[in-house]
Amino acid sequence: QVQLVASGGGLVQAGGSLRLSCAAAGRTFTNKAMGWFRQTPGKEREFVAAISWAGGITYYADSVKGRFTISRDNAKNTVYLQMNSLKPEDTAVYYCAASSFLSRTVVDYNYWGQGTQVTVSS
Repeated sequence: QVQLVASGGGLVQAGGSLRLSCAAAGRTFTNKAMGWFRQTPGKEREFVAAISWAGGITYYADSVKGRFTISRDNAKNTVYLQMNSLKPEDTAVYYCAASSFLSRTVVDYNYWGQGTQVTVSS
């Protein structure tokens, strides 16, 4: 079992930055790919970014490419999402998740954090 706790969300003005963190507890997550997803009310959860367990491969949604960076520190059992040049359309609840393999698909992720709210004002 892997428990994930996301943090770092908040209110920021358009053009600003935030860094989300996701700390894993329980069974080691070093053999797990990690992903970030986001969801707004009435919409399906959507893929944002993912990183392989060794950190050498990353995937990004087109909407965040060049603005967001996913990284991980396996010694700290933590994955990060650095978000720059934030836009109002980035407003959502952000979730971290763990999977046995690198994927962009929600259903491939077995473990989920509780979510952290990101609000970008215009």
